[in-house]
Amino acid sequence: MTRRITRALTTIVAASALVLTGGIAAQAVETTADTSTSFSGSLADGATWIADKPAHWNGVLVLYSHGFGPLNASDAPNAATKEALLDSGYALVGSSYSGSTMWALASATDDQFAALAAAKKVIGHPRQVLALGTSMGGLISAQEAERGNGRIDGALSTCGLLGGGVNLNNYQLDGEHAIAQLLADDPDIQLVDYADATEVQAATTALTDAVNAGQQTAEGRARIALAAALMQVPDWISGDEPPTSYTEQEAHEAAWLPGMLSFTISGRPSIEASAGGNASWNVGVDYAKLIRSSEHYAQIRTLYRQAGLNLDKDLRTLTRTADIAPDTDALKSLTATSTVTGRITVPELTMHTISDQLAPIAYENLYAKQVQRAGRASLLRQAYTQSIGHCNFTAAEIVGALNTLHTRVSTGHWPSTTARALTRAADRTGYGDSSFIDYRPPVFANARSYTPVHHRWSRS
Repeated sequence: MTRRITRALTTIVAASALVLTGGIAAQAVETTADTSTSFSGSLADGATWIADKPAHWNGVLVLYSHGFGPLNASDAPNAATKEALLDSGYALVGSSYSGSTMWALASATDDQFAALAAAKKVIGHPRQVLALGTSMGGLISAQEAERGNGRIDGALSTCGLLGGGVNLNNYQLDGEHAIAQLLADDPDIQLVDYADATEVQAATTALTDAVNAGQQTAEGRARIALAAALMQVPDWISGDEPPTSYTEQEAHEAAWLPGMLSFTISGRPSIEASAGGNASWNVGVDYAKLIRSSEHYAQIRTLYRQAGLNLDKDLRTLTRTADIAPDTDALKSLTATSTVTGRITVPELTMHTISDQLAPIAYENLYAKQVQRAGRASLLRQAYTQSIGHCNFTAAEIVGALNTLHTRVSTGHWPSTTARALTRAADRTGYGDSSFIDYRPPVFANARSYTPVHHRWSRS
């Protein structure tokens, strides 16, 4: 049963008051006594922040990190979830981040912690601080779990780019390289170092046209399946259940690709600008070794056999033509700002839809291994929903997961995080449905390291 939420967050009944918070100006806006108080302000580096405190605060302050997009301050994933979090007693704060590009990882964690400090001065000192992030913000929350130094008590990373910016650029490059070499009429499509929007659009159009044309033949469909596996494309885009036949899976992958190509290619210049150059590479990559780790390897082999194609020959083509090297300074910069180590210092719960077209579900496998190698596995739990789409969570799922994390921080012990237990936690919120499932994520096949002198490829 869904609880009726009546908190009118936008009803303003009192005048604004200016509060000085250690040199940071914050504007407090009063709402009705039964709702919440809103605050906003600016940080020294030009970032802005907003915060909301419910009338019946439970003492927990949620530090929210938003995803890739315009640098606007936000303290919740969306309006419905914000309303549910405030209704549950959580106070909220989040910053815009600073910088000149939407990939603002160079400043994000510092800006978030500065916003947290500012909010505490107007909201009051919380009993707990829980980090919450979505997408790129999920990566930021994971960084906060490593760098908090006592400033946060737990983290909930949802649909997080937990593989980091280097792996993000590399898996996208791998898929685009395969489309260019195996499906396009002219394989010399620019894949990195875009100078302007015209070059971005030209690459998007060329790669999308190649996919659309390839889908018309058995040979093209087999090659699309290979490119999709390299690009971590989900094999479920519609319907109540994921498809089970290889043919259906490929059709779903092909349907995902145009939108994915448009988003990822248009986003690359922001990451390159932030890093100071191209930080991705495929020079020296052995694509035959890489693809054998993919969960879709059997699908690819079957579709190639049915189409009468030689998979080994195509993989040799991809390896032979892989000639993109990174700007080593840009690679160092992106590694320093946009990755995680797994050395978390507080309890962390991650949550992912199993069909995520922008943050691969396989990232969860990679991240769990990082945390385990760092000796912090007892602090990490991972949850999954049988849902389609990036960050497609209900308010009940997010509030239920946050309540579970709150319990872990309060008691010092993890409550059950099975799908059944998380479903009960979501149901208790009264904010709608949930679709938690027990799930094991596949291997992230594209992880690798780079040796500049010899362009040597090795699996990370």
